[in-house]
Amino acid sequence: MEPAALEQLQLEKLRQQLAVVLEDNPFYRAKLNAVGIRAAADIERMADLTRVPFTTKQELSEDQRAHPPYGSNCSMPPQAYTRVHQTSGTTGERLRWLDTQQSWRWWGRCWQAVYRAAGVCDSDRIFFAFSFGPFIGFWSAHEGASQIGALAIPGGGMSSSQRLQAILANEATVLVCTPTYALHLAEVARHEGLDLVGSAVHTTIHAGEPGASVPATKRKIERAWGARCFDHAGATEVGAWGFECEAQDGLHLNESEFIGEVLDPNTQQSSEEGELVITNLDRCAMPVLRYRTGDRVRRHAEDWCSCGRTYRRLAGGVIGRLDDGVIIRGVNIYPSAIEGVVRQFDQIDEFAIEVYRQGEMDELTVRVEAVATPGRDAASLQQQVEQALQTSLGLRARVELEVPGALPRFELKANRVTDRRQTNRLTTDRLTTDRLTTDRLTTDRRGPS
Repeated sequence: MEPAALEQLQLEKLRQQLAVVLEDNPFYRAKLNAVGIRAAADIERMADLTRVPFTTKQELSEDQRAHPPYGSNCSMPPQAYTRVHQTSGTTGERLRWLDTQQSWRWWGRCWQAVYRAAGVCDSDRIFFAFSFGPFIGFWSAHEGASQIGALAIPGGGMSSSQRLQAILANEATVLVCTPTYALHLAEVARHEGLDLVGSAVHTTIHAGEPGASVPATKRKIERAWGARCFDHAGATEVGAWGFECEAQDGLHLNESEFIGEVLDPNTQQSSEEGELVITNLDRCAMPVLRYRTGDRVRRHAEDWCSCGRTYRRLAGGVIGRLDDGVIIRGVNIYPSAIEGVVRQFDQIDEFAIEVYRQGEMDELTVRVEAVATPGRDAASLQQQVEQALQTSLGLRARVELEVPGALPRFELKANRVTDRRQTNRLTTDRLTTDRLTTDRLTTDRRGPS
C-alpha cells in the first residue's frame, strides 16, 4: 500500500474509533472535549492527531483507582466484555485491561501479522513457553495461532525440563517466549544432553525485552536452537504493535492497526530517536490514544523494506525503556548495550548489572556466569569481557565471574539491573530472591531448573 493510501486507511479507522469513544467512553470523552474535539469530523487530516492529548500509564492507573476495578476507559456496557488481563507490573502498578469478542479477534489479527512475517503458517506447531497467568501476551499469541490454523501447544504449569520434553515429543516447529528464557531453555538442554539444533524447531519468536533485536543475543539464540530468531513487540494496554520480517532489518510498525509516533521525550516534537507514542485502531472497547509507551526507539533510515512491506521500521527494535538508562560518569548506558557485549561470549550463560558509588565515583560491575571450558583461563575471559565493555561503552566496568547457577533465571521480563546508588550507603549484600521481580523464574541454586 502506498504511504498516502495507508495514511487514509489509518485516518478512517481513527475517526470510526473516535465516533464510538466520544459517544460512550467517559475517560476519553472528557479528555477530547477539553481540547475542543467533540466529533470525529474534528480530525480532518492525520496532522490533526497532535490535537489529541497524550495518555500515560500513571493517568490510567489513577483512573482505575478512582473508578475500580477497571476505570472509566470503557466504551461498552459491562456485559459486553469477555476477557480481562493485566500488565506485568515490571514498570509500576499493574493495570487491568478488558476486551470484547471483537477486540479479542483484533488481538489475534495483530498476531497473525507477527506469525506471517516470520514465515509461520497453518502447518506449524507452536509451543508457548509461558506460565499462562493473567499477562495478555500468552493468550493473545495463542489466539493468533488459532486464527492462522496452526497447532497451539501450551507450556503452562511445566518446569523448564518438562517444556523441553514437550517441545521434542510434539515435534514443535516454532517456539514463542522471551529471549532470555529461550537461552535458559538451551542451557537446561545442554545440561540434560538434549539436541535442540537437531529438533523440528525452525523459528523462534520473542518479546518482553529488547534481546531478540540485539545482534549478539539473536545470534546466540539461533546457534542454540538451530532456528531463525524473530523479534516482536507489544503491550497489554496497546496491542501487538510490531514485528520483524524475513529481511530482519528493523522492527515493522503494524501501521494498518496502529498509528506510531517517535517523539522527543522532552519537547514532544517529532524526532529520529525518542519515545514511541502509540494509538491503536479497532480496539474501541478499551482503547489508547497517543499512549506514551516509555519505549525508546529509533526510526530506520530507509522507508522501504526488501520484504515489500511499506510499514515504517524501527532500527534495532526497542532500544530499551526510557527509565532503564543509567548515567555513569556522564554516560547514559542502556542494559541492552551491555547485553550486546556480553552475549558475544558463548561461554557466558547469564549476567547481572550492578551500579554503585565508591567515594565520588559511579562504578559499574557486570557479574557473569561462565561455562567451564577445557583449556580456557577464567582470568583471561574476565579481561576479554572487561576490554570489550570498555571499547563498546566508552567507560571502564569491572567484571566478576560467578559459578554456574549463581544468578537468577527469568521466564518473563528479565530484571538484571540493580542501582545501589539509590540507597543512602553502599551495601555489599547480594540481591536475594524476594527482592527481584516476582515475574522471574524460580531458580534452583544447585543448577538450572
